[in-house]
Amino acid sequence: MLKILIVGASGYSGVELVCYLNKHEHVNSISLAVSHDSKDIGKNISDIYPSLKGRVNLYLESINKFIHSNSVFHAVFFATDHLVSYNLIPLFISKGCVIFDLSGAFRLKNYNKYPKYYGFIHEHLDLLKNAIYSLPEWNFKEIQQAQLLALPGCYATCIQLALKPLVIKQLLSCSHRPIINAISGVSGAGRKISMINSFCEVDLQPYNIFIHKHIPEITEQLGIPIVFIPHLGAFNRGILATITCVLKDNILLSEIISIFTQCYENSSCIRLYHDSIPKLKSVLGLPFCDIGFKSNKNYLVIVVTEDNLLKGAASQAIQCFNIRFGFDETKTLI
Repeated sequence: MLKILIVGASGYSGVELVCYLNKHEHVNSISLAVSHDSKDIGKNISDIYPSLKGRVNLYLESINKFIHSNSVFHAVFFATDHLVSYNLIPLFISKGCVIFDLSGAFRLKNYNKYPKYYGFIHEHLDLLKNAIYSLPEWNFKEIQQAQLLALPGCYATCIQLALKPLVIKQLLSCSHRPIINAISGVSGAGRKISMINSFCEVDLQPYNIFIHKHIPEITEQLGIPIVFIPHLGAFNRGILATITCVLKDNILLSEIISIFTQCYENSSCIRLYHDSIPKLKSVLGLPFCDIGFKSNKNYLVIVVTEDNLLKGAASQAIQCFNIRFGFDETKTLI
């Protein structure tokens, strides 16, 4: 039976972690932490999210309580801004906790990228070196032994799952970069009120073209350059990405489907569409990544969808938690 701490529990991804772990049969203690100046300190999580009334009865406490106490947790989840994770994770690592970091603080092995994409100089180089990039479908064995698990970003998750089989099999034309148009709901911007995620202001619009912080993560993991155009859509949650690729000559769609089927035949959270294209609503509230295909001569279009708060964040973290502690990978998820 495991003792768990969730830091950033009042946020959108944090509360999803609360829901999953609260019903996990191998977890017997959950503590919820928020920043020391949060207005949510002392509140029951169900006061913030009324849908949890009668289901979850846990109170939010200041992170300072856990920083200055001798409490020991088997696992600590960080559903926080990257600077919060960056500053606090070394402390909890020193206490022997297994860390599941949903931020970008330890995703990139190339520390020189952090000032440009994350706005800080990375000085925890030993931790960065030992952090395991935790995309469960591709890093299963490494996750089993990790102490610091760096969870992929939401965009990075679905894009990698859609492209990795093609990259591994070297089926992409070397003269054309995959072009990725991806639309995310406003929950990706977090729970804090701003003009960015106000429904009175949100339109369908591209943003951070060529400079999005998930670009170096995706290219580092795939080993190929991409063109990534993220969009913000006027809906709550979910991501739909349309990826246009140019294949090498004489590759049939049936071969592509066969390769993806082989790659993901044992992946419970991947659903392949052989004869149709996935829709966003099919994954909302679910831990799946759905992938479909259309081809025309050398052009392949991959449509991939996920719930950004689940497969793109919380449910993926629970997948990794289950793998790390030797439980069934989809326990509490499906």
